[in-house]
Amino acid sequence: MRYRFVVGNWKMHGNRASNRALLEAVVKGIDGLEAVECAVCVPFPYLGEIAGQLAGARLAWGAQNLSEHAQGAFTGEVSAPMLVEFGCRYVIVGHSERRQLFGETDCVVAAKYAAALAQGLKPILCVGETLSQRDAGQTEEVVERQLRVVLDSNGKKSLENAVVAYEPVWAIGTGRTATQEQAQAVHAFLRARVLPETRILYGGSVKPDNAAALFAMPDVDGGLIGGASLVAGDFIAVVQAAARAAQRKG
Repeated sequence: MRYRFVVGNWKMHGNRASNRALLEAVVKGIDGLEAVECAVCVPFPYLGEIAGQLAGARLAWGAQNLSEHAQGAFTGEVSAPMLVEFGCRYVIVGHSERRQLFGETDCVVAAKYAAALAQGLKPILCVGETLSQRDAGQTEEVVERQLRVVLDSNGKKSLENAVVAYEPVWAIGTGRTATQEQAQAVHAFLRARVLPETRILYGGSVKPDNAAALFAMPDVDGGLIGGASLVAGDFIAVVQAAARAAQRKG
């Protein structure tokens, strides 16, 4: 059985006080939901405090990015060994905002994916199309290319220690959400190209009111949650929806 997985991506939000209150509520709220693995990926400055607060908790933590280099003269970058030192288990790789705003190419993403694996981190590999690419009927072409570059460099077997997240760029922070049928179609396409046990998350404006429908799809194994992960009640409701989906799917 592929256990459901829900990841909160805080992006560049939060402060020390709000983070502590949010995590306290989330840790309490997900207690007992054993069929769902949960993690939060937080800004670099908060990793130390998060690690201390979550020590012994079910809620795992990770980073939102990493350098493809292990060390060197790369001012402002953060390496995989540094993340490991702070107890990170996961790291997001190739998020659409990194690709679009910071110019990360498929080759750079593949190198970051490799750097994470080399240090025992589990990369959460993001793939997804823009609105113009979807309108042009290029969704499958785009996500296949993004996935293929990573697998050509690292091998399909590398997916044993990774997670794939489909995030339609046009449905992130826009108020638009892919229908469950649209999400399922792309997830099924990806499923045919990954290992059977690879977890494929949906990351496009998942909220409490649409999580159940999305997670009911046979190839949607959970979510990469943005805005809703910043509100304890919303994030807990999404995790609960994933737990109910796990019980139905078996």
